[in-house]
Formats: sequence, C-alpha cells, structure tokens
Amino acid sequence: MPALRTQAGVDEGRLGTALLFVGLGALPAMAVTGRAVDRYGLRVAAWLLAALAGAGLLITAGADGMARLVVGMLVVGAASGAADVAVNTLAGRAEHVTAQPLLTRSHGLFSVGVVAASLATGALLGAGLPLPAAFVVVAAVMLVLAAVTWRTAAALRVPGDRDGAGREAAGAPPSTERPDRRRLAGLLRRVGPAAPLLVVGLVAALAYAVENAHQSWGVVLLTDVFGASPQLAAAAPATFAATAALARLSLAPLSRSHPTAMLVGGGALATAGTAVLATAPSVVVALVGLVLAALGTATLFPTLLSRSLRGADPAQHGRATSAVAATAYLGFLLGPAYVGLLAERTDLRGALLGVAALALVFTVTAPPVSAWAAGRARAARRDRPRVGR
Repeated sequence: MPALRTQAGVDEGRLGTALLFVGLGALPAMAVTGRAVDRYGLRVAAWLLAALAGAGLLITAGADGMARLVVGMLVVGAASGAADVAVNTLAGRAEHVTAQPLLTRSHGLFSVGVVAASLATGALLGAGLPLPAAFVVVAAVMLVLAAVTWRTAAALRVPGDRDGAGREAAGAPPSTERPDRRRLAGLLRRVGPAAPLLVVGLVAALAYAVENAHQSWGVVLLTDVFGASPQLAAAAPATFAATAALARLSLAPLSRSHPTAMLVGGGALATAGTAVLATAPSVVVALVGLVLAALGTATLFPTLLSRSLRGADPAQHGRATSAVAATAYLGFLLGPAYVGLLAERTDLRGALLGVAALALVFTVTAPPVSAWAAGRARAARRDRPRVGR
C-alpha cells in the first residue's frame, strides 16, 4: 500500500477514499458470481483467479493519479469479490463430496496466505524490485493455482452440474416438465430458499464486523491508548492473523462434526476476548484479548456457511454461497466504521465494548438461524421436481 500510494501520487486521505471502491466493486460481483458458477460449472473459479491476478497487475502497473487508482480499485474489488465466492463454492462442493471440513481449512490457509504474501512481497520490494515486478511474481503463483483449480473442478462435478457451455453434465436427462411449470418451479426455488440464506448472511455480517474491527482497530488501540511503538503496535494484526490461521486449521474437524458448539463457543470467546481487549490495563493483557478474540472469530463464518449449505442441492451451492457471502461482506465493510462512530461518542475502549455486544448477538442468533436455514434447504431439495419426472 505505501508503494502504491507513492506510485499514484496521492496522500493518505485520497488513498482511503480510493479503498472504498474495493467494496463498491466487490459487492455486485459477489452477488452474481454464484449464479455463474452454478450455470457454467466450478471451473469458473479458475478463470476468476486468473482475472484477479490480472487485476493486481493492472493496478500496480497503471495506477498513476487518483482517477486510475479508483478504476484499479474497482477492478480489483470486483475480481476479488467474485473469486472469493467462487473458491468458497469450490470448497463447499469439495466438503460435500469428501465429508471433510474443507471450508474451515480453506479459510485457515487464507490466513496463512495473508502472512506469507505480506512477508514475501515486502521482501521483494525491499530487494529493490518495482511494484509491478513484485506483482508479476504474485500473478505467476496465482496462475499456477488457477491451473490446479481447473483440474480439481472436474473431479468435483455432480449430477445436475453444468459444463463450460452451460449444458447439463453428461448423464442428466433433459427435463420433461411443461415450460410454464418449470418457470413457476424455478421462481419458487429462487424466492423460497433465498430468504433463509439472506438471514444467515446478516448473522455472518456480525462475525465479519467483529473480525474486521479487531484487524483495523487493534493497532490503533495499542498506539493511542498504550503509546506503543510502531514495531510493537504491528504485533496486533500479526497476532490476530497467526492465531486465526492456527485456530482454523486445528479446529476444522469440529466445525463440521459439532457446528453448534463451535458457533456458541466461538461467539462466547470472541465476546470475552473483545471485552478483555477493551478493558486491558496493559499491552500484554490487550494482546491476550486479541488472541482470545481471534480464536473465537476464526471459525465463525466458515462454520456458519458450512452448516447452512449442509442440506442444499450441490448444483445450487453457488447461488447459496453468493447470497450468504455478499450479505456478510456488508459487515466486513461496516465493522470499522461502526467502531469509529462509537469511538467519537465515547472512546476507543467504549467502542470495543460495542464490538463485544455484536459478538454476543452473534452467539445467541447463529445456532438457531443456521439450523433453520439448513432445514429449509433440505425441505426445498425434497420438494424440488425431479429431473425427467
């Protein structure tokens, strides 16, 4: 970000404004990607990973001035949001096929990737490489992963999937329903299952709001309240990310076998950790609160998504993931702003107590909402007209 700011010739305020366009690009892309994955197949994820690599090259090579920076942020946001939904759909399908907790593990590897990519790109820039050259390396890695995704997607196809041309996969006979009945059934399927998933998305937005509030404001708390040095303050996001990665990778099996316990326990731990952080008398205690909050929030979204998709038709996983992820992303965008507004009215400690309240609301609502959504998905799947009937 500092190198991009220098290349674009903008100050911190204009960079912050440009960053808002990442969300503006991501939200609509997340909303429509699931339908594209369901229609054209899981290999869409490979194309979107390649597009994200291209978006990174575009913004690092072409960001010169505010206008180009904003356009680049829009493109990066759209590619990132679309790829996010696609790879979550791919992980959800893999979890369905293998009965392994791959959604939570995927999120764990995402946290590992944050640490590895930050250190690697920092080392490349520190070695004197210009920003576009550093991102050529990133793009090369992403293109390799896109190729792996292309090969993996074919192994995860189930009856009712579509191939790259939008046709049903081999082995699925064409429907013999009358066109008017098919249209009515399709409308009911779109409207009926959508409502529970949107409610799940709103609950997931609470988890994202809590998580991003810690990532965005933990370093500010250490700096403003305790007068920590920049080096010590940097321990806040690093501690949070490392703890989240460890929790997601080690607790992944429980997210599938005991989802209710994970949602309740994780929400309670996030609430307690945030309260400890808000009332911490020292930096050490504040970091302990961050660790507890990271342990609690780490598995909330993947567990909630996994449980909500449990009874859904695999051929509809893309739409379901889009509905949940796009709605949940609102929490990711609004969480830091929520803390900022509360801090203006009270102080940063009081604002973090407000974050603890969000975590408590999640703890109470997530288990019944996810169970209800999974039940509705199973019922919709049972009531869906069978192909060829």
